[in-house]
Amino acid sequence: MNRIDRAIKRCLDVLISSAAIVTLAPVFTVMALAIRADSAGGALYRARRVGAGGRHFEMLKFRTMIAGADSVGGPSTPDGDPRITRIGTYLRKHKLDELPQLFNVLNGDMSLVGPRPEVPQYVAMLTKDERQILDVRPGITDLATLWNHDEGAVLAAADDPERAYLEVIRPRKIQLQLEYVRSRNCLSDMRIIWQTLMIVAGAKPPTLKI
Repeated sequence: MNRIDRAIKRCLDVLISSAAIVTLAPVFTVMALAIRADSAGGALYRARRVGAGGRHFEMLKFRTMIAGADSVGGPSTPDGDPRITRIGTYLRKHKLDELPQLFNVLNGDMSLVGPRPEVPQYVAMLTKDERQILDVRPGITDLATLWNHDEGAVLAAADDPERAYLEVIRPRKIQLQLEYVRSRNCLSDMRIIWQTLMIVAGAKPPTLKI
């Protein structure tokens, strides 16, 4: 991606995230009230993630788990995890918990499209070649999201969710993220955004031949 494409990408990030935040403001308010009424704790969850250049930042999500969930379980969360709240189950199913990341995009920590940001412990496991993933801003959606749009269900079917993530999901996710970094452009970004919206609407995920 050349300098002009990067500038266009950033402009689109700012314009689309700003418009979405304004449009969805009433929805954000309803969700926040529902979360606080359902369980103790704030409406937002600040997840520590690693962004471009290895810089740590707080990724925003609507809280879908009990307060203090990080202290009673690992980062891999299968469907049916007892830490997930009632409203959290609904938000996760429809990917609504990810919406606050629009503020991360507007702030410049994330992009609409880019490798999904990982927790520090998983980033520390990246090889030198795999660290190319950190050359770009992480995103709300990417090729790996299209491939594995229902990660919670996959983990729920595993005897050991953490092991399943590390041995089955993570290698393929890294492969797809590297492919994105090496071949990204504005047109492919728009295609990924469109395919993500279609999946959220209930369409069949695309077949990725990578």
